[in-house]
Amino acid sequence: MATFSPQMAGAPGALPVARPAGALVIITILFFMWGLLTSLNDVLIPHLKAVYALSYVQAMLVQFCFFGAYFVVSIPAGALIRRIGYQHGAVAGLAIAACGCALFYPAASGGYGSFLLAFFILAAGITVLQVAANPYVTVLGDAATASSRLTLTQAFNSLGTTVAPVVGGMLILSGAVLSAPELARLPAAAQLAYRAHEAQAVQGPYLALAAALMALAVLFAFARLPKIAQAGAAAAPRVPLLAQRRLILGALGIFLYVGAEVSIGSFLINFLGEARIAGLNAAAAAPLVGYYWGGAMLGRFIGFAVMRRVSPGRALAFNAACSIALILCAVLDGGRLAVWAILAVGLCNSIMFPTIFSMALHKLGAATGQGSGLLCMAIVGGALLPFAQGWVADRAGVQLSFLVPAACYLYILFFGLRHAGMYRADAAS
Repeated sequence: MATFSPQMAGAPGALPVARPAGALVIITILFFMWGLLTSLNDVLIPHLKAVYALSYVQAMLVQFCFFGAYFVVSIPAGALIRRIGYQHGAVAGLAIAACGCALFYPAASGGYGSFLLAFFILAAGITVLQVAANPYVTVLGDAATASSRLTLTQAFNSLGTTVAPVVGGMLILSGAVLSAPELARLPAAAQLAYRAHEAQAVQGPYLALAAALMALAVLFAFARLPKIAQAGAAAAPRVPLLAQRRLILGALGIFLYVGAEVSIGSFLINFLGEARIAGLNAAAAAPLVGYYWGGAMLGRFIGFAVMRRVSPGRALAFNAACSIALILCAVLDGGRLAVWAILAVGLCNSIMFPTIFSMALHKLGAATGQGSGLLCMAIVGGALLPFAQGWVADRAGVQLSFLVPAACYLYILFFGLRHAGMYRADAAS
């Protein structure tokens, strides 16, 4: 199982090594950064959809390339981290993500396909960060409070996702975007010039993010973090993960949860633009997306305290049931009720990822790294399920398309109820 190395205590004359609480603070910075980068997609999707006159399914290629990277890169990322360690893995992830952000500058002149490539490389770096940081947090303390601890760090991930739509809306969506009919009436040369000009709106923000990520990579390269060793991992045979039922059920839960969360965020600006809902333009709707992600942040701080006393499985089931009820309100009604109901789903999302993740990894021992890689691969749900919602939106409208994430939460409700007494059973044994 994962343990602290004796190097944690440092050596005479060496720089002081961060204790577990200090290490948790440092790792939390990573969670903030990848939350900010992920949530910016919700601003870029409607922007690129308008600029390139895309259908909903075509616009969801952004999430397909972004979250598809988790599926492609997770296993290589796990192998890399086993070779170079958690800390150096985080540095590598930051450097790769910085390269992805830098590619947004030439992508503005290269068309939609160039943006998709930049999204993939950016997400590849974030995948390496995820594979390194999530299991690192779970072993920085007692196993019974791993869900609570991971929920706390995820709260700062949500701080990033809350800030991003507000800042991104101001920097990227502040200009007047032409509608598809208006754009079609322009001469071909004018259309090309318009698209190039609007695409350039992303260059400055993403260059700034590239610089910030490289600065963080340097910081983490020199930080004195505790060394986490896999006791017996080198000699232990690889565990057949498909035989670990809770891990497999948890992977499906991650797949559906991430798909639901990403789908809702991806369609929020368009949903708020519907005449029956709020009739807002993209620039006015973007700050409200921050309420969705801000609810997740608030809920994670609450969950950090609550799940020290309440079974994680029961808390997960309760939140999933509330999500289903809120989505049904948003689908069946309109106006302010629909707006606030769909935004409140973010509050319910709060504990889901860290709770499913830590429950799925419980008692995996030396296979924790393998299990983490599998769970990170399951994040590919964020690539595929938005396509399903986009397909429904193109045919039945944006409002009804939210039934797709509602169906995902039904499974999460089942997973939570099935494992409601998991940690209590361990304590009794």
